Formats: sequence, C-alpha cells, structure tokens
Amino acid sequence: MKPPSASGKVDPAIRTVVLATGNRHKLGEFAGLARASALPLRIIGPTEAGGMPAVAEDTGTFLGNATKKARALWRRAHVGWWVLADDSGLCVEALGGQPGVESAYYAGPQGDAAANLLKLVAAMQAVPEGRRGAYFTCVLCLIDPTGAEHVFEGRCGGDLLFTPRGVEGFGYDPLFVPRGYDQSFAELGEAVKNDLSHRARAWQKLAEWFRAAGHRYLREGPAIQDS
Repeated sequence: MKPPSASGKVDPAIRTVVLATGNRHKLGEFAGLARASALPLRIIGPTEAGGMPAVAEDTGTFLGNATKKARALWRRAHVGWWVLADDSGLCVEALGGQPGVESAYYAGPQGDAAANLLKLVAAMQAVPEGRRGAYFTCVLCLIDPTGAEHVFEGRCGGDLLFTPRGVEGFGYDPLFVPRGYDQSFAELGEAVKNDLSHRARAWQKLAEWFRAAGHRYLREGPAIQDS
C-alpha cells in the first residue's frame, strides 16, 4: 500500500527507502532521522522487500560491509525503491581502534549486545581517565533506483565511562559520553542523540545531498509500486 498524504490520498512524491538491517533499533533511529529532516522519504525494513538476504560482513571495512549489504538487498527490492545500508561501530583509541568493524560481534559470532558491552568494560577497566577516548563511525551506502551508489560518512567523538549508565539507546550507548556532554548516549535520550550521533551526522550529509541533487528523483525515474 502506498503511503497516504495528510489529506488521506496517496502522495506520489514520497519515496520508499528499504533499510538493510534486521536491527529494529536502527530501523527506528533512521525512521526518526528521516522524519526530523522533513525529507519525502519513507523508511521501511527489509521484510517488505522480500527479506534481508544473508550477508557475511567480512570485508574488513565499514564501507565494504555497508556496500555489500546494500547491493544484496537492492537486487531483490521492488523496482523504483531505494536501498540504504549502514555499517557502524565504536573505535577505541586505547585498544588500537577495536572493536571497530567487529563492534557487533566483539564478544563472539552470536552478536550479543550485552556481552559486547561487558567485554568492552572489562577491556577498559585498567585504562585511566584521559586515555579513554573513542569515536563512533557510520558509513551509509544509498543505492538509488538506477543502481548508482552514494556514500556518506559520519563520526562522533567522545570518551568511555568506567561503568555503563542509562537505559535508552542500544549497543555501546551506555558507555559512551559524546564530547561536550557529561551524560552517556543512553542517558541523553533519542532527541539529543539524533542531533549528535555518527548515524545522525552521516544522515545529515545524505539529506544535504538529497536536497541538492537527489530531489530530481521526485520527478524522474519509476514510480513507487508498494506491495
């Protein structure tokens, strides 16, 4: 079903973007970013595009993994749909950039977020204040209806706490305090995080590109055929 406009009628200007992730937290975060940017984009999960194919995230880089996921889903998405994939992670200076591209699997192939967080707490236990710098990075790969790929990157620097704080967010959010703040991402809440985060900053670049160049797809290319 096509998305209705405020009048209850179908708005043909709205474009569907399929997010290549099974992570419901990421889906909600990107949907919120799209709403906040007031772009004519509707973010949906891969189940509406036939399901997310199994993809081995084995390229060793954020860009490689994001591109690989986007290409895999684009091949099965409906004609006219856009596909967006991200690969993101936490890079810790004292750990030589780890967990980095392996952030989702830091504690093992099961991808257990709680276990990943506990492992990082243990790894950083003896690291003193002043040496606990880290940054989140996000690489987005957007594939438009023609198959062209567009890449956007965002970073957010900060420091790691000794113990997790806060109940919002996900992943390493309870341990990460963004620069200029004294609360973790899990304490600051979604509204603040969506202004500061690595994903927010990568999305801002995507939004700037869309307003400058991507808007032509509102007039050209195949219409959305939602199922």
